[in-house]
Amino acid sequence: MPALPRRRGNKPKLLSGGNPQITKAYGDAPVQAYIAAMPEWKRAIGQRLDAIIVRALPKVVKAVKWNSPFYGVEGDGWFLSFHCFAKYVKVGFFRGSALRPVPPGESKQAHVRYLNIYQSEQLDEVQFASWVKQASKLPGERL
Repeated sequence: MPALPRRRGNKPKLLSGGNPQITKAYGDAPVQAYIAAMPEWKRAIGQRLDAIIVRALPKVVKAVKWNSPFYGVEGDGWFLSFHCFAKYVKVGFFRGSALRPVPPGESKQAHVRYLNIYQSEQLDEVQFASWVKQASKLPGERL
């Protein structure tokens, strides 16, 4: 596995909006490094998202690409990713328009839907797990 980028204090660099800069790599370790580097309250969100995804889909495949964790099904591509912004964590469902109910955030891409999670909001874990299970059964993105 390639070395993760480091700066003073062995912490990954935070990019715009506090998004951790983590070298592209496959597996759980780079995803956990990304989550550990998420700033402040966003780290707890990242931990919860990861735990719900793994609980809903124990054989999920993980990677970090473009400084974001990706989740997919072996041999079937990626179905979800998330990314830190200044005031929220954005979860992207690559085939989100096929989920029921459809996640609330629209995209310029017809099939992509987003869920923005703000510090003051409660994540509906049951609904999120349902979306993860639904999304994992749809054709994934080959990125």
